[in-house]
Amino acid sequence: MSKRPGEFEQILLFALVRLEGDAHGVTIREEIELRTGRAPSPGAIYTALGRLEAGGLVSSRFGNSTPARGGRRRKYYTIEPLGAEALRESFAALRGMASGVLPKLEELAVGNTAGNGGN
Repeated sequence: MSKRPGEFEQILLFALVRLEGDAHGVTIREEIELRTGRAPSPGAIYTALGRLEAGGLVSSRFGNSTPARGGRRRKYYTIEPLGAEALRESFAALRGMASGVLPKLEELAVGNTAGNGGN
């Protein structure tokens, strides 16, 4: 994995920051759907979390087993300092690129929805 996470990995890392210790598959998916309108598959979430964990950006731990889960333990994820730094750097780069262009972007987006193709 490269030093700066991709878009989906960034979204996952932001979800971990927001969930502060209660980040497991279901809560992560719900947070992403609430904030982005996207509902990623559990497979996509766990695959990306595995990559982030292998890269040292995220760690995981198992919670206690519960009868409601048939005795299975829930896996919780936490962002690590390396992950927080990578997310901070990535967000700063994006914010720097977006600085001052949002009004133009809005103009371009509205122009394209008017059916003129931006011409």
